[in-house]
Formats: sequence, structure tokens, C-alpha cells
Amino acid sequence: MIMEKLLNIIANGEGLTVEFKKSREKITSDVYQSICAFLNRNGGLVFLGIEDDGTITGIKEGAIDQMKKDLATALNNPQKLNPPLYILPQEIKIHGKILLLLDIPESSQVHRCNNRIGCNSII
Repeated sequence: MIMEKLLNIIANGEGLTVEFKKSREKITSDVYQSICAFLNRNGGLVFLGIEDDGTITGIKEGAIDQMKKDLATALNNPQKLNPPLYILPQEIKIHGKILLLLDIPESSQVHRCNNRIGCNSII
């Protein structure tokens, strides 16, 4: 995505297709709930490294690689997300801070997060 478009999305705040997660050092469980909700709805963007109010805090530089690995492991674990999902987090830099962007597609299947349908923290 072009930087101008990303800044516009962030400026417009959270909504039905945009979710911000602080997640500075690790992937929190609410990230997976948001991913599941987007899969079961119309898809959307999950930004890691942004507070709910849109403040860009970034991700600690030393944590990025481990967060990517943890994300890949969890999304391919049917105990965490079923059916599993394969996505590539995009590393982006805004105002000198590193974020991870997850572009979640709308799924044709019903997904479960931690064996629960819905995971609707954002719906």
C-alpha cells in the first residue's frame, strides 16, 4: 500500500475493517480474535504497533522477527485458528517507527479462534 493511503487509514481510526493493536513486544491474544472476526466478516487490516486512539507507538526493533514467527506458528495451528490461515505480515515504517500490517482476507469458510466461532471483539 502507498504510504499516503496508510496514513489516511490510520487517521480515520478503527472501524469495521480496521483494527489497531499496541503489541510492542509480543502478539497478544486479542490480535487472533480480531483476525478471526475479519475472516468471518468482510476482511480488514490489523495494524500492530498502534494504540486504540491511533497513536503510533511502533514495535520494539528486537521483537519484530519473533513476533512474525509467533504469528505464523499460531495462524497455522488449528488449536488457535481453525481452519488455519497463511498471511505475510508487512513491515512498514511510519514516522520512524516500525509497524506490522496484517491484511486479512474475507474467508469463504467459518473460522474458529480457540475453538470458538465468532471471536467478535470487533463486530
